[in-house]
Amino acid sequence: MKIKVIITGSTGMVGEGVLHECILSPEVESVLVINRRPCNIQHPKLKEIIHKDFYDFSAIQSELTGYNACFHCMGVTSVGKNEAEYSKLTYDITMALAGLLAKVNQGMTICYVSGSGTDATEKGKIMWARVKGKTENDLIKLFAPKAYMFRPALIVPTPGLKNTYKMYKVLSPLIPVFKFLMPKYVCSLKEIGLAMINVVNKGFEKSFLEVPDIIKLAQK
Repeated sequence: MKIKVIITGSTGMVGEGVLHECILSPEVESVLVINRRPCNIQHPKLKEIIHKDFYDFSAIQSELTGYNACFHCMGVTSVGKNEAEYSKLTYDITMALAGLLAKVNQGMTICYVSGSGTDATEKGKIMWARVKGKTENDLIKLFAPKAYMFRPALIVPTPGLKNTYKMYKVLSPLIPVFKFLMPKYVCSLKEIGLAMINVVNKGFEKSFLEVPDIIKLAQK
């Protein structure tokens, strides 16, 4: 089955890297990106919608039909935010889009980027982990069995992409050391993109994908 995918977050590091792999992949037929500002990427496969209100996607509902996958890569830091603020920017936005997509694209596969340490119990002491855990759990309720929660930790950037976080540029020389010392916590942005593409047609035995699972799935 050719993949027709909606990607969010393509103006950020992870979304841009996933979009890059989708453009390169012969398995991906078309890509729709939804952004608040242009991603400034041109390709015959690619269509972009500039949409300002990420709490209500009903105005573009007709343009979101006919897709069989969603790679939801957008996110914000929890630093400086209380739980209500972070939930609004994380849970509320995600579910606003996901609820609509589940209604108009039955059988859609969703891949959601959360992070290592996400709290599926929703009861832990770490605020961001609880919020991400609730988001993961509710996405699974909407899209199961085709819901996959990606939990990367340290990400090796894809060379040449413009939205690489400054932190990764600084840490770049140390990444081989981290990979040697903590192999279960280091994967590449390329592997995240390939794993998402592969899971659409090949599936996976787990809904929650830690770094070793992402690497395994990327090699399928």
